[in-house]
Amino acid sequence: MAFKPPAPTPPGLWRRVPPAIFPSIMGLFGLGLAWRRGVAAFGLPAGIAETILGAVTLLFLFALVAYSAKFLRRPAVLVEELRILPGRAGVAAMLLCLYLLSVTLAPYVPGVARTLLWCSLALHGAFVLLLVGVFVTGPAEQRRVNPVWHLSFVGFIISALPAAVFEEYLTALGLFVATVLIAAFVWAVSAEQLVKETVPAPLRPLLAIHLAPVALFGQVAQALELQAVALGCAGVAGLLLLWFTARARWLTEAGFSALWGAFTFPLAATAGLWLGLGGIWRLPGGVALVAATLVTLPIAWKVVQSWTRGQLAIKTNAATA
Repeated sequence: MAFKPPAPTPPGLWRRVPPAIFPSIMGLFGLGLAWRRGVAAFGLPAGIAETILGAVTLLFLFALVAYSAKFLRRPAVLVEELRILPGRAGVAAMLLCLYLLSVTLAPYVPGVARTLLWCSLALHGAFVLLLVGVFVTGPAEQRRVNPVWHLSFVGFIISALPAAVFEEYLTALGLFVATVLIAAFVWAVSAEQLVKETVPAPLRPLLAIHLAPVALFGQVAQALELQAVALGCAGVAGLLLLWFTARARWLTEAGFSALWGAFTFPLAATAGLWLGLGGIWRLPGGVALVAATLVTLPIAWKVVQSWTRGQLAIKTNAATA
């Protein structure tokens, strides 16, 4: 049987923008917000965090415009994207970045940030409905529970952060309760899978996503003045982080890929939680912040570099408009 090479990308700007770029951008947002807390905790110049967040905002807006251009050329690419794991993770991360952008803008343009929050919630809700439709009509393998479900279904918890900033406490509490239940289901199923099955080496970096909801639940609990819950989440996040650190060689056995973006946001969110709590968590938070910086920046740089060279779309099988 003769080998048939893949069809070349048709000419035109941004026809194959890979959504796999967005998890790393999400990690950069998390890093900037963690630095914002680090500035407060250690009395550092505020410009450090705001410079990071300003640069990440520009990168995200550029990537968002590029992906939007691809979507507008042929909206069906979104459904095609959701049929593959890197596509699902990337599109979900893109939407979650909108929540993080809302938190970023809140101190400067609160009206714009509040509007962005509600628009992002509507888009995220529409995305979940579309994703469920893809699961129902697609093969059973697509419906298998995996860590990316946290991004798609539990990711609503990030919107509770700007909601709390805007004193929408009932909304934040409702999001907290609902997403805790969903996360508990994902954790339970994933734990059973981890015990009974061997995780393929290329997919192991995705396991780090399990850390992110714990850190986010802690941050939201702190914003809602549920201090005991926040402290409990801080402890659990520490145990998970120790486990992931001990298994680092196993997690990265397959070598670098765009899925390494899964390491970035969970670590930054954990640093943000510990720094926000202060007290005995201040020093671990500082160590985690330095670690998050050293991990996130190189990974994001390599992923962006792969995108600019046209390799990321090929390696993640991104859809073509």
